[in-house]
Amino acid sequence: MHVARPLIGVSTYLESGARWGVWELEAALLPAGYPRLVQAAGGLAAMLPPDGPEHAAATVARLDGLVIAGGPDVEPVRYGAERAPRTGPPARARDDWELALIDAALAAGVPLLGICRGMQLLNVALGGTLTQHVDGHVEAVGVFGRHPVKPVPGTLYASAVPEESSVPTYHHQAVDRLGTGLVASAYAADGTVEALELPAAVGWVLGVQWHPEMGEDLRVMRALVRAAS
Repeated sequence: MHVARPLIGVSTYLESGARWGVWELEAALLPAGYPRLVQAAGGLAAMLPPDGPEHAAATVARLDGLVIAGGPDVEPVRYGAERAPRTGPPARARDDWELALIDAALAAGVPLLGICRGMQLLNVALGGTLTQHVDGHVEAVGVFGRHPVKPVPGTLYASAVPEESSVPTYHHQAVDRLGTGLVASAYAADGTVEALELPAAVGWVLGVQWHPEMGEDLRVMRALVRAAS
């Protein structure tokens, strides 16, 4: 008997000057690593272009699982801070849409995975704050690096990846104060929070600071797909 793959929505970018073939147009974009990772983990990937926040609940209601993808810095006003010199320009429409998606997923109990910016936005959605610049987590501009992360025993993340592992990384911001109910579930050697989650009683909610879509380890995405099945 054929078993339907769970439908996993992944948030996307709106970019004004995308180029392909003879075209240069505004486009809804997502690095191909994201849908490939969902597919390799057994899910059916659906790209979610930015929309009005009022449509988030109806969108999430059609999904079995949700991924909030990486991208630009979260606007500091979202967590009560002033913009620091090295913080990037705001992406207000994307912040609005993805915060609404997160709220809708939490309210509906839809399994949720935040990746890099997505983890930071999950923290902000639950009242947490961010450190606007950390060194040592970017290899070079446009180049992913790697470093080890160590899981916290007994956590949702540790149940998927129980050992210390090397992960693809590219970020200059990090979690500062954890949002309400969130617990840290992995750390880098310098103490940076590399994964956070809500307790299992709340549902399947996990954020990772690194970029699993740029590596070969399927375990985090497989855990989301299982939870969404």
